[in-house]
Amino acid sequence: MPATDTNRFTMRLQRSLFLFVLTFAGVGAVFSQGATADDRYRIGFQDVLDVQIHRHPELNQKVAVSAKGTIVLFRIEKPVVAVCKTEEELSDEIAAAYTDKVLKSALVRVAVAEQKSQPVAVIGAVEKPGSFFVNRRMHLLEMLALAGGPNKESGTRLIVMRSGNASSCKRPDHAPADDSATLADFKIRDVQEGKATYWMHPGDIVSVLDADIIYVYGNVNKQGIVKVREPITLTQAIVSSEGLKPATKRDRVRVLRRASGTTEREELIFDLNAIDKGKIRDPYLEPNDIVAVSEDKTKAILRGLVDSVRNSVPNVLYRFP
Repeated sequence: MPATDTNRFTMRLQRSLFLFVLTFAGVGAVFSQGATADDRYRIGFQDVLDVQIHRHPELNQKVAVSAKGTIVLFRIEKPVVAVCKTEEELSDEIAAAYTDKVLKSALVRVAVAEQKSQPVAVIGAVEKPGSFFVNRRMHLLEMLALAGGPNKESGTRLIVMRSGNASSCKRPDHAPADDSATLADFKIRDVQEGKATYWMHPGDIVSVLDADIIYVYGNVNKQGIVKVREPITLTQAIVSSEGLKPATKRDRVRVLRRASGTTEREELIFDLNAIDKGKIRDPYLEPNDIVAVSEDKTKAILRGLVDSVRNSVPNVLYRFP
């Protein structure tokens, strides 16, 4: 084996022993158990790094990654590129820089002391919305737990927005980065029960949606908004509006539903008498459906709902396209 290869092998062996000693001396393990190369945290802009040089405490320092993605080290003339590298990769590069110019042999440990570059944000109807910095693979359910879970205003769904190139790190073992954004939609209960699995990426935004809304208009005792946190049927929505007024035409209750991809609403007609007798199924409503217990035209229904909502909830503007 050539002398240079022997030296490299010796340095790697020494470095492994150095990290082993640091781990069991209480300085901490640098990688999560079972982590693969894809799982390891990659250093980003503004991260604060703890750099330790074995047997040379005068060279130990904490440095922040600059806006250019570099760090400046004691007795190293040129800045060292840190961004997009793992702790281990940067340790090797710093060791090579010190061995080349300053020391005969350098053993280096790099650990991310403060993670400031790759948050996952949880917003919307949760107890503790905010940004959370992750250094390992985390499941969507874990992110919900960090945010305190859905609050009393939450509905039944959440969405995750993912940027195609959140970390700006182009790795050789990955496909080219994509600058597009994708949206994934989940039922909260499916996530909580483990029926839907989704692993988070740095830069993801989780939005827990507010309660879904159904509008009930016409010959009911309390017309207006019905907030929905669980699937609701037509008859349940009418009960939530305190029932029908006398002399209501039960055989022609309309549901106005926005057609997919348009601002127009389609009209579905249901017979409450047939539903009560079990001849037809009680239909489930969809978010933003309008239950019209009236013969009024659609425009009149929309205007009436706007008035009823404004009267019951002042200073809030509702739009019915």
